[in-house]
Amino acid sequence: MDEKLIIDVARLKAEGEEFSGVVDDAVLEIGGELLRPFGGIRYEISAQLFGTELLVRGTLSQDFDAVCARCGGDFDFTLNVDDFTVSVEVDEKSEFVDLTDELRQSIILALPSYPVCRQDCRGVCVTCGKNLNEGPCTCSHSERDSRWGALDALVPEKKDD
Repeated sequence: MDEKLIIDVARLKAEGEEFSGVVDDAVLEIGGELLRPFGGIRYEISAQLFGTELLVRGTLSQDFDAVCARCGGDFDFTLNVDDFTVSVEVDEKSEFVDLTDELRQSIILALPSYPVCRQDCRGVCVTCGKNLNEGPCTCSHSERDSRWGALDALVPEKKDD
């Protein structure tokens, strides 16, 4: 596992080259217990010089351990970035281009705001905290939340025409 993704521009073939590998997931610097990367950032990219521009395109993927935002359960998921694209200005003095930060930013930007274990996750009961994916709870849900009740009085009644 490499610590960085560095392209050797000085030795890059004119027709471009394909690169693949794994960059250490420690570059993500995501701390906390709710979302933890593991296994490294996998990449498959192509790099080509166009005059003074280095164009890099490809795919990225990263595995994560996460806590579901709805039910609080642990789950794993793989984040895929299918449209990784970077353009870097280079000159005749440029020998190497470090793309590690671009990999990091692409992964972080693609992260879900609220990761869920599955799309139909039912979450937890707001009264007793039971995981509703495991079955219904025994709470009585007939009571309505009255905090917004005063607003119901402001709604004008519909008039029949």
